[in-house]
Amino acid sequence: MFRRQLVTLAALATCSAISPLAMAQGKDIKVAHIYSKTGPLEAYGKQTQVGLMMGLEYATGGTMQVAGRKIVVIEKDDQGKPDLGKNLLAAAYGDDKVDLAVGPTASPVALAMLPVAEEYKKILLVEPAVADSITGEKWNKYIFRTGRNSSQDAIANAVAVDKDGVSIVTMAQDSAFGRDGVKAFKDSVKKAKLVHEEYLPPATTDFTAGAQRMIDKLKGLPGRKIIFIIWAGGNPFKIADLDFKRNNIEIATGGNILPAMAAYKNFPGMEGGLYYYFGIPKNPVNEWLVANHYTQYKTPPDFFTAGGMSAAIAVVEALKKSAGDTNTDKLIKTMEGMSFETPKGKMTFRKEDHQAMQD
Repeated sequence: MFRRQLVTLAALATCSAISPLAMAQGKDIKVAHIYSKTGPLEAYGKQTQVGLMMGLEYATGGTMQVAGRKIVVIEKDDQGKPDLGKNLLAAAYGDDKVDLAVGPTASPVALAMLPVAEEYKKILLVEPAVADSITGEKWNKYIFRTGRNSSQDAIANAVAVDKDGVSIVTMAQDSAFGRDGVKAFKDSVKKAKLVHEEYLPPATTDFTAGAQRMIDKLKGLPGRKIIFIIWAGGNPFKIADLDFKRNNIEIATGGNILPAMAAYKNFPGMEGGLYYYFGIPKNPVNEWLVANHYTQYKTPPDFFTAGGMSAAIAVVEALKKSAGDTNTDKLIKTMEGMSFETPKGKMTFRKEDHQAMQD
């Protein structure tokens, strides 16, 4: 009896000597991906999911493991609805016990999620929602973003159209995405003159009234006249069915997914900034993505595919640097200032707001 007690005590002592990290080595690393699997931004969301999974495969060398721990992705569909996204993130942190989350697709959903990450003290890696306020006035320390922000979009687009003698009207969705985008664009334009801002409901399909208001603001003005469009989903280029050519009004916008850019062919010479196009970056990560996407899907990778892959690489790089430790405070310290290679080239998380700096 006495000997059996000694053995038991020795076993307990051995167990207590095992570090928490060592005990966690065998546990799965759970990552929630909350995105618009359905809803108005479904096409964007699905690309992000494909890119995320391909990025995890690439960054782990096909093992889907870091430091002996398997990465498990839990998918949740926010349908583009802020309240639903907020509740899904709370369930992911609270019920599913995920270590961190990635997403969402839409900026209004992301803004609803930010306080949840702070409440649960867990990382939310935002990809691809772009509103400046996500890493601006609404930000908290648990938020990182691999996706570009409205200011980065705006600066690139302003380079293309900000010239002396140019009059610009902006047309955007009446949402956080649209309004943050216009504000950033206005702040970036130094030479051209902005004469009107037109905001329309995000689900608009009949652009006639809005287009006429914009034409009225521009017609008769001297010099080059441009309507700059900030839009996600739908076909805002229907506005060009009106008297644009007769009034010498041009269309300008930023890049988009390949199916949406098919409409750009009706505007030869149109200028703007582009987030990603598979044929432009020359680096090993993009070469792998292009080759493997063609193999698996018979098509080239698109705008949001590259974004999803960038988010996955950031996650794996942080986990590698922390030796598989998913402690949130340790991950935050690891990720602040961290650089990592993506299909677009090198990205670096800016320390002050965790926004990824990028081409």
